[in-house]
Amino acid sequence: MSFLIEEYFSILLLLLVSVGLACIILGASYFLGIQNPDTEKLSVYECGFDPYEDSRNKFDVRFYLIAILFIVFDLEAMFLFPWAVSLAHISSMGFWTMVDFLLELVIGFVYIWRIGALEWE
Repeated sequence: MSFLIEEYFSILLLLLVSVGLACIILGASYFLGIQNPDTEKLSVYECGFDPYEDSRNKFDVRFYLIAILFIVFDLEAMFLFPWAVSLAHISSMGFWTMVDFLLELVIGFVYIWRIGALEWE
């Protein structure tokens, strides 16, 4: 049990200090901040202009599609960097597995390009 305490004491201390500091900062900003809300401060703000319509309008599906595609290709880059760094130390199986992964991503990219999912009209 003492081994676990020795190993994880620094993490526990860091966690306690960070939670304590966050509570101190939030409490100080709440108690020391000047709070005098008026109608101008409580009104809806949209790029310096009054909002044109109701904020609960539906977004175009293409917005979500572009966001999902961005996340997919961002995750692909996240897998690509560690593979590129450890390329000299992996076997041929690791190399060809990643080549297969990249090939599937390229096929997916060509497919979404061909159907016009990346074009914004």
